[in-house]
Amino acid sequence: MPDYADQRFSSRWGLLLSVLGIAVGTGNIWRFPRIAATNSGDDGAGAFLIAWVIFLFVWSVPLIIAEYGLGRKGRRGVVGTFAKLAGGRYAWMGAFLGFVAAAIMFYYSVVAGWCIYYFLNMTTSALPLTLEAGQGVWDSFQSSGLPIVFHALAMGLGAVAVWKGVRSIEKVNKVLIPTLIVIVLVALVRTLTLSGAWEGVRFLFTPDWPTLARPRTWLEALTQNAWDTGAGWGLILTYGAYMKSRYGVVKNSLITGVGNNTVSILAAIIIFGVAFAILGQNMSQPEVLEVMRTSGPAATGLTFIWMPQLFARMPAGNLFAMLFFLGLSCAAFSSLISMIEMVSRIVVDFKVRRSHAIIGVCTAAFALGIPSALNLGFFENQDFVWGVALMLCGAFVAFAVMRQGARRFREEVIDNLPGDWNARRPWDHIIMYAIPALAVLLLGWWLWLSATVYAPDTWFDPMDPFSVMTCLAQWGIVLLAFVLLNRWMNRRMALEAKPSALFLPPDSQKWEA
Repeated sequence: MPDYADQRFSSRWGLLLSVLGIAVGTGNIWRFPRIAATNSGDDGAGAFLIAWVIFLFVWSVPLIIAEYGLGRKGRRGVVGTFAKLAGGRYAWMGAFLGFVAAAIMFYYSVVAGWCIYYFLNMTTSALPLTLEAGQGVWDSFQSSGLPIVFHALAMGLGAVAVWKGVRSIEKVNKVLIPTLIVIVLVALVRTLTLSGAWEGVRFLFTPDWPTLARPRTWLEALTQNAWDTGAGWGLILTYGAYMKSRYGVVKNSLITGVGNNTVSILAAIIIFGVAFAILGQNMSQPEVLEVMRTSGPAATGLTFIWMPQLFARMPAGNLFAMLFFLGLSCAAFSSLISMIEMVSRIVVDFKVRRSHAIIGVCTAAFALGIPSALNLGFFENQDFVWGVALMLCGAFVAFAVMRQGARRFREEVIDNLPGDWNARRPWDHIIMYAIPALAVLLLGWWLWLSATVYAPDTWFDPMDPFSVMTCLAQWGIVLLAFVLLNRWMNRRMALEAKPSALFLPPDSQKWEA
């Protein structure tokens, strides 16, 4: 197994499917519909969708362009790319991106395990007909040792998927993503044939304009878009390192962002349609919305407790329940393997054999994910802390481009490629001004609200799972550790600049000391 893959994706189609595998995950199918419902007004959720689409083009797509470009130019993992392109003094920023993705991977594998379990359960058991029965299935699963077993299964399958490098990742995603899209389309057609489903669709797309005056609507729209697309995580940067030089950046980025958000919209149509069609028979519209907004522990309510009940009330419900959770499993798994690849590539950059890196990363991820598998409170804390940290990650990616000079980076790496579009000067301004400003305003607004509105009595308590201080404490520990290790990381990675069996591609540049 080669340690340094000069490997490249064999085709643009394989690259796009693999990057869509990063973007399309469980957040599209279970998180997005709930966030849309939570941020809807009395008349509909359309105003939230408008804010969400705006952030697709002023946050996500520009960052995806930046990540593609940084990965293709750096040809390393995220730490090595930051050290090479932003300068050795800023390797710690890349390390922070890598750690955030790893921290999310620890509990994301647990979610992937839940999806696999529910898919298997739907194939062997009768669907629950009541809330008590649906809650019972979930509680029985969580009180057993099965979450750890399926967490281990997800990590093991992930290790197999990335074992041979980019070619195996490409092959897996060529199966997963088309399968997911077919399942979503089949479920969409079936949903729209249900009596009452179009009421849910109408509500989803009807704007309630006063909701745009609520700052929280914009806050949720931006964070959901970051989750939806994977922008700023460093995952697309990692896949960009395996991108052939002739492949354009701008078209790929737009296809990635728009394609991903299309899946989110289709998933929302399915969830809103099914919920309004089934629950609307016995509930008022506000009651249906309350069910959709109430996610339960670890955001499980709508997906893992309510959806099986809804399918049970449909003709051929077992079949569609199986398809739904198969699609959810595909979405979770395609994102999980990108996280494994990103962290493994970072370890490989520190001169560790790829096989050893994958085994070490997956073993550590399994061990560090056990607390989330055993305790939903711990799971929720980690999801909260490292989800908010993605705002910092997006700002760090923009900073790496700014260190190159946004205009020079665009002209040298992004624009004037055959068959591609140019990003042009508006992209420079978004990277240099809009994204840093949004990150500062978003985090500042969240800190202020947390201290004055959400938790004025506990915001300073680091032991409170949803306090400001629990985020600042965990971020601070990780950032301080990487700043202190910055010199060591540069020395370790600089070993690879020397001629050896593990030499880098010939276009490598010397790193800033």
